[in-house]
Amino acid sequence: MTSTADTDSNHPKKTVVLKDGEFVDLLEQRAGNLLSIARFLSARQPRASAFTRPLVADLLAQSLLVEELLDIYGARNNRQWCRFRSLVATIKLFAEVSYELLHIHHCLPSYRLLPVERDFAAATLQSLELTYDVLVRAATWLLAQADRLGIGVPATELPAGRYREQLPPGRLLHNRAMRKIKSASETVTYLATAYLNLAADSELLNTAEKVEPKDYATCFPDPISEDNLRYLKVRFHCLQSLYDTYVSETEIESLDQNLPTLRGHISIVFHLLEIATYLVHYYERHLNEQTGDSAFRRRPVIAPGTLLAMLMNYSIAFSGLYLTYGRCFCHTMLRRYAEIGRIEAPVPSYRGFHVRPSTLIARIVQHYGSLIVMELDGQSYDAGSPMDIFRANEKINAQKRRWLVAEIGRQPLPQDGLSDAQIRAAILEIIIKLAEQSNCLLYTSDAADERSSVDLGGRRIIKKKT
Repeated sequence: MTSTADTDSNHPKKTVVLKDGEFVDLLEQRAGNLLSIARFLSARQPRASAFTRPLVADLLAQSLLVEELLDIYGARNNRQWCRFRSLVATIKLFAEVSYELLHIHHCLPSYRLLPVERDFAAATLQSLELTYDVLVRAATWLLAQADRLGIGVPATELPAGRYREQLPPGRLLHNRAMRKIKSASETVTYLATAYLNLAADSELLNTAEKVEPKDYATCFPDPISEDNLRYLKVRFHCLQSLYDTYVSETEIESLDQNLPTLRGHISIVFHLLEIATYLVHYYERHLNEQTGDSAFRRRPVIAPGTLLAMLMNYSIAFSGLYLTYGRCFCHTMLRRYAEIGRIEAPVPSYRGFHVRPSTLIARIVQHYGSLIVMELDGQSYDAGSPMDIFRANEKINAQKRRWLVAEIGRQPLPQDGLSDAQIRAAILEIIIKLAEQSNCLLYTSDAADERSSVDLGGRRIIKKKT
């Protein structure tokens, strides 16, 4: 190691330059285990027996150690070492993706997911095949780079059965007492409501069904970006934690088998978003034409189209599917657990029921899925139906118009023989007087001239400014 530091303490020290030979010696000490696993992978043993959680966990840990060392010494910005560093980063990222996929594969039965129109288990295995191919290719190329750089690979090869995962069936005895919660209705209602609110903010997960495969690249960075996916992932993780804190291992969970299904739908979306975040990170960092590493794009370990297909057809598409089914499931749970209440809201005779607020009410009811009925003069209206709300609106407005006509009739009117314009002016003066007595509503029109108006239930009388 040679130092180019200035001995004058009045000047800042210069960078210490590490020779390639010295860095090779340093890297051999840290990268030996990773290169041994890379050689194990490059032998391409059958995926079902070799591609296990112990293997992927070891691969992830070792690649993380090596990547950290490479970054400490600036390998990313060195022409000699940048390719080696990119391959290590690729192995680390696809090891993370693979571990998530293996977790889903092994835990899928415990999620109790609602059946969807596509075979999720088969799609998960297909994605595992793809990530296995990527890791085998990256491992093979990493060994070639190590040979080019003069990095020695440990002589002892890993045994074929090193990473086998043969777990006996069964579970430990569940003998802990169940936790108790004060209000099952309040807890489940809060959880289902939180899920529905989060689902409403997750529209980007419906992108896959709206875009043709040839146009997948146009979805980046809007609406799909690492930032957007990471934000959603954190929120679903928080929702999962909310369930585990207030519902998991409680009496209500043991009595209602639908609750673990809700938890499964939260968890599967979280894990799929985890995978999607990794894939988008890799695409933006290595493969995207605008933001990716140009040196790596010339010979990528995975083709951009292949990565985007896995991202959109698996991670995004199934996230959207399970989110949709979970939303319907939450509607059912709210109808079961939500407490029935009644609110009486008298409508003054001079007030109406405007179209925009009525539409908003219907949308809110549809969002939460509960049955809400509006009663008016003995008739019932479905508050989730805009048409029913409009019917109630028209009835209220008709009453308001009749009241206003009666009020006008009680006021002293000018003598006969007036022109139409004089009659309109006289009626308008009466309306303004009623408004001043707080018996009628006057408002500013949303028209461009901003003239003063009076609401007559779907009709307007406009007073021109002078």
